[in-house]
Amino acid sequence: MTDTTVAEIVTFRLNAGTDPDHFAKAAAQMTPFFHRTGAVISRTLSRDETGGWVDHITWTSMTAAKDAASAIMAAPEAAPFMKMIDAQSVNLRHADIHFSWAPEDHAPH
Repeated sequence: MTDTTVAEIVTFRLNAGTDPDHFAKAAAQMTPFFHRTGAVISRTLSRDETGGWVDHITWTSMTAAKDAASAIMAAPEAAPFMKMIDAQSVNLRHADIHFSWAPEDHAPH
């Protein structure tokens, strides 16, 4: 069996009173952690009109995603980000990627 690329999809809400822009900056400050894993292909953080958030990370493998999940709580740059999330609202799932459309494929020819 081959370890395929994996999408990590985390949905959640922020703790009451948390400024969304401050939260987005804290998310960006986690970049060194993700770089240290050597296994992140992409990351997108989005918020819908109801205030629900989605953190979508593409990993090189399920093993890499699980290893990072085990290590993230010890990463100092992750602490501010994690403290702003309503832990009761978190829903984490992983899915093998079967098709992906690269950004360079979006450009008109």
